Formats: sequence, structure tokens, C-alpha cells
Amino acid sequence: MDNIKGRLQCNYIMHEGVIWEKHNVIYYRGVIMKNQYFKAASGMYINYFLLGMVNIILASNMPSLTEQWDTDSTGISYLIAAIGIGRLLTYGISGVLSDKFGRKPLIIISSVIMGVFLIGIPFSPSYEMAFVFALLAGISNSAMDAGTYPALTEMFPESAGSASVMVKAFGSLGATILPFIILFLTTNQLFYGFAFFVPAVIYFMNMFLVMSASFPSKSEAVSKEEDLHSNRFITEPKFWSEGVALIIIGFTSTALFTVSQIWLPSFGQEVAGMQSSSAIKLLSYYSVGSLISVLLLSILLNKWIKPVTVILLYPMITLLTVIIILTIHSPIVLSISSFFLGASTAGIFQLTIAIMTELFWRKKGTVTGIVATASSLASVILPIATGLIAKSGDISHIFLFDCFIATIGILAAAFVYYRYKKLTQQQTIFNHG
Repeated sequence: MDNIKGRLQCNYIMHEGVIWEKHNVIYYRGVIMKNQYFKAASGMYINYFLLGMVNIILASNMPSLTEQWDTDSTGISYLIAAIGIGRLLTYGISGVLSDKFGRKPLIIISSVIMGVFLIGIPFSPSYEMAFVFALLAGISNSAMDAGTYPALTEMFPESAGSASVMVKAFGSLGATILPFIILFLTTNQLFYGFAFFVPAVIYFMNMFLVMSASFPSKSEAVSKEEDLHSNRFITEPKFWSEGVALIIIGFTSTALFTVSQIWLPSFGQEVAGMQSSSAIKLLSYYSVGSLISVLLLSILLNKWIKPVTVILLYPMITLLTVIIILTIHSPIVLSISSFFLGASTAGIFQLTIAIMTELFWRKKGTVTGIVATASSLASVILPIATGLIAKSGDISHIFLFDCFIATIGILAAAFVYYRYKKLTQQQTIFNHG
């Protein structure tokens, strides 16, 4: 037993429990020995807490930015698209680099680049320079994703879905807090750039936390995956069937929350007749819904529900919610609907990656890069497409387009659900989270 204890201490830090492993916690004589990667995971989640702010920071500061660069809301939507372009151009190489050189270097580099973006935007004297900084943000995001998602599934192989969806939880928390920071700055007539500088400083500080943290070695990760996946699949998953369907979901999941994050405040003002200060709060209601949803998922995924079920159910809720806001133009209904939109678009991208890396686990970084490329394609196309729709006149048409995207996501998810049931053993269907 002492030998077992010694072996476990190589991989786990003593804290307080004993005797068996469950959800990456070792129990030994009443002592709980926490996963040694807690520090690394904390650093990664802090990164995504800040990324939640970054995801809405341009749209939330639209009045200040349009004045600074003498542009309009469509110009800012193109700037948001530039972030997607940066992701799109680099996700493929980021995934390959993640598999080749490891997860940690990419995560550290991503923190530095994102900090540069956040400092650069408020000081950009021209729209063109801001566009370059937006491209850098996209490059940072691709490196962060390609390093973080595979790392989390390797650190927590038995609860990969929950570990991945917590990324969204921290992102939602960040997105919930940012509007209040902006409101504070506006109320006190302070420079809007402070909303950029604070997360930049935290990114740089968190970089040192990640640098000092332990990550799984490549051989250790492969050994764990071999043990975990050796008897899971009845037949080999097919990339050109369920793999392609998951790539489509990577696109639609990002498209759905991109539309909401960019256009909910404008919809509230133009269609529901809300004041600007009230309309911007819709993003907070949206983020609260996202946060509550992913926190529930992080608990339910381990025991009660499978990721393949969630990626099918949530787009159905999104479709129903969008139909409601298109039908009932009431500020109260829109506020409530924003909450449900946030809840139903939360975590789908993360769960899609978790399923993809489960099915094609030998190339986690690469398949993460492929799904993320589809996601970044959506983040490029949707701001441009919806910006053109908005210029044509009726902003409601944007949400009609959203309904179409949700329908595509539902069809793809239904196919993945069917194929997953065919691929996995019966006990995996009911027990795996």
C-alpha cells in the first residue's frame, strides 16, 4: 500500500482523503489528494474569464470606438470580424503546434498577445491600426484554444466534458462583469480605455502563474488516453461523417452566440424601444444565463446528462427563444429571452470540442484546431453578413437568419447523437460524461 501511496503522490498533491480514484481525485486513508494540475487549470480558466470580456469589449464600447476612428456600428462589426480572421488564419497551425510542442507554450504566448491587443486598441490612432490589433487578438485566441482544450482533457480525462464547459462558465462570468465596469467608467466620466487596461494587466500577471504550473507530459497523456479509450468504441469513429457534423456544429454554435452578443443591444433599442443604458444590460442578462447554464452543466454532465444530448437540446431552445423575441417586442420579454439565449448557447462549442477529442483522441490539438477553424469562420462571416443585413434596414432580419442557423445546428447535432449511440458501448452511453 505504501508503494501505491508513493506512486499516487507522484501525480497528486496530498490534501485530505484515500483509497480510490473518482473524477481525478484520489482517496487514500481518508485523505483527498487533489489533481496536481489544479494550478495550471486555474491559470487557464482565468484566461477565459478575461476572454469573456474581450469577446464583447468592442461591441460594448461601440459609441467610444466609432467616435475615436470616425466610423459607424458596421465598421466596428468588421473589426470584430477581424478577430475571427486572425483565428481563422492560425487555428490550423496552432493545433499542429500544440500536438508537436505541447500545450503550455501556446497558452503563455496567447496571454502576451492578448495583452498587447487590449493595450493597443484604446491607443490606436486609426481604424487600420485597430484592425491589426484585432487580428492579433484572433491569433491569441487560436493559440489559447489549441493549448487549453487538449490540456484540460488530458488533465481531467474522466470528466473532460465538465472541465471543458467550465471554460464557458468563466467566460460568461467575465462577460457579465464587463458591462458594469463600462457603466462605472461612463457614470464617472472616466476614460473608456480602463476597461481594456485592467484585463490586460491581469493577462500579464496570469502568464507567470501558467509559466510556473505543471502540465501533463506527452507520454503521460498518451498512456492515460490509451487506458481510457481502449474499450470505449465498438467501431472506429469516422471523420467524414460524425467528424464533419461536429465541425458544422462548431460553426453554428459560434454563429448563434456571435449574433446575440453583437446585436441584442441594437435589437433592444430599435425594435423593443429600450434606452441605450437598458439595452446594454441585455448582454449582462445573456451572460448570467450562460454562467448559470454552464455551472449546471458542469455538475449534470458527470452523472445525469451526456454532451451529445446537450448539443442537440440547446439549439432547440435557442430556436424557440429567437422566435419569441421576433414575435413579442416587449422590453421585459426581451430581457427574459436574453437570459435564455445565453443559457442555450452556452458551452456548445466547448462540448463539441470535448466530443471531437473523445472520438479522435490521437490528434487532439489538430481536431481542436479544425473545429475551432469552423468557429472562427463563423466569427468572421456572421459580423460581416449581419452588418450587411443591418445596413439594408430591418434588424429583425438578422434574427430570422439566426433561426436558420439554429435549424442547421439541430440537424447536425441529431446526426452526431445517432452516430455516438452507434459507436459507443451501452455502459458508456449511460455513464460517460
